[in-house]
Amino acid sequence: MSSISLAIAIAATSSKSCSFFLTRNSIKLTRHVTTFSTSASTHKKWRQPVASSSSSSVRQLGGLNITKDDIVRDDPTNNVPDSIFYKLGMKLHQRDQHPLGILKNAIYNYFDTNYSNTFAKFEDLCPIVTVKQNFDDVLVPADHVSRSYNDTYYVDSENVLRCHTSAHQAELLRNGHTSFLVTGDVYRRDSIDSTHYPVFHQMEGVRVFSPEDWEASGMDATTFAAEDLKKCLEGLARHLFGDVQMRWVDTYFPFTDPSFELEIFFQRLAMVLFDIPDIRLFWSNDERFTSQFSKGQLGVKFKPFSKFPPCFKDMSFWINESFTENNLCELVRGVAGDLAEEVKLIDNFTNKKGMTSHCYRIAYRSMERSLTDEEINKLQMTVREQAESKLKVVLR
Repeated sequence: MSSISLAIAIAATSSKSCSFFLTRNSIKLTRHVTTFSTSASTHKKWRQPVASSSSSSVRQLGGLNITKDDIVRDDPTNNVPDSIFYKLGMKLHQRDQHPLGILKNAIYNYFDTNYSNTFAKFEDLCPIVTVKQNFDDVLVPADHVSRSYNDTYYVDSENVLRCHTSAHQAELLRNGHTSFLVTGDVYRRDSIDSTHYPVFHQMEGVRVFSPEDWEASGMDATTFAAEDLKKCLEGLARHLFGDVQMRWVDTYFPFTDPSFELEIFFQRLAMVLFDIPDIRLFWSNDERFTSQFSKGQLGVKFKPFSKFPPCFKDMSFWINESFTENNLCELVRGVAGDLAEEVKLIDNFTNKKGMTSHCYRIAYRSMERSLTDEEINKLQMTVREQAESKLKVVLR
């Protein structure tokens, strides 16, 4: 999802911490208690490879030169496609005239104004992290679905493209940072529609309190951190949205105890603030899109510049036990790229022999031009052929 997902955490030295997540479908603020290991990682660390001579196949990530062959491999433990490699290093959040960069700077402004010289900022950390950093350090259970190859991009069995900026939290704490914001692109295999994308952005924040911070207040550490978190994040929500309706609710996350959630009735922060109807537009280089936004101008409403019609193609097939919709969407993206607007299950049934059939409707549409029947038919034929050969489905 190139929509922005925001996380801001407040932690106490007694390992009590609070996190704020603006998730892909809503805005959530979370209060939690968690403990991070201080032992050194025993997993294989990502080391800087030797760059090739082709600049188009090299990405600079967190100060490292990463080649396509380092990320996209013909290896059973690797599931990163070409299309994802070419999203690496684009750093939309560092472009001051891009909606995501404008939003990031607005959040920075809030913290600089209300918490002067408190939070260090990290926004160029390498998105290739270890399985330990991505899952173990944030207490994701060993059998959690998010660890599967269906949900996460694996570079190899021990390294992944980060699913969240939280992958850096424990290491920064171990390195002695006590108050920080981390912003970056994150990667998850996902469905295809106007609000989902396999790459999106998060901001993660942590603040560590010492006993003298809460002892004078008469509150225990947990209550003090929770109250400070709520004050901070309600203020941020008003800074971004104005006077919006908010509601705190108790919730559960596997890595937090206790947990709170603050619901603000908006979806996809940047899309809402800028009135952007389709998540693919964040990745557009069309000047009709990029010229509409200026540094420091939060909430400028996007003016649509095209109304090119979609083209719909249906595909029916018998599935097998290993079939997943995420694998189909990944295949379609690999063939059609951002011309694929939506992949939607429109029918399914199981016959008397126990065989299950799915029918998917694929919508193709360019944000910048009209597509011809010839190119759409060619794309659809390739999708059908690859579905049969790679997903082992039986076309109907």
